[in-house]
Amino acid sequence: MVHHYLIKGRVQGVGFRWFVHREAAALNLRGWVRNTEDGHVEVVAAGEEKDLAELTRAMHQGSRGSRVDAVLLQQLVDSEAEGLGPFQIEGAW
Repeated sequence: MVHHYLIKGRVQGVGFRWFVHREAAALNLRGWVRNTEDGHVEVVAAGEEKDLAELTRAMHQGSRGSRVDAVLLQQLVDSEAEGLGPFQIEGAW
């Protein structure tokens, strides 16, 4: 399965991408996380349904210092997983 997430709230500048990276890597998911220009965080994750559900729960909870107002989930077609490697943070230094 492949999911696209858009997380809204106070999720930039609070370690949210690193939090998502740690959670996703621990679940052996493939994909990426990045900030958007409009202050949100975007995630594409591929893996088993139960692992994606666990990541979704973690993102609703958020990292320390974050405030998650909404987690918008869209299921993508499985072919979107092609080319996704180990979970990474895009645009990080």
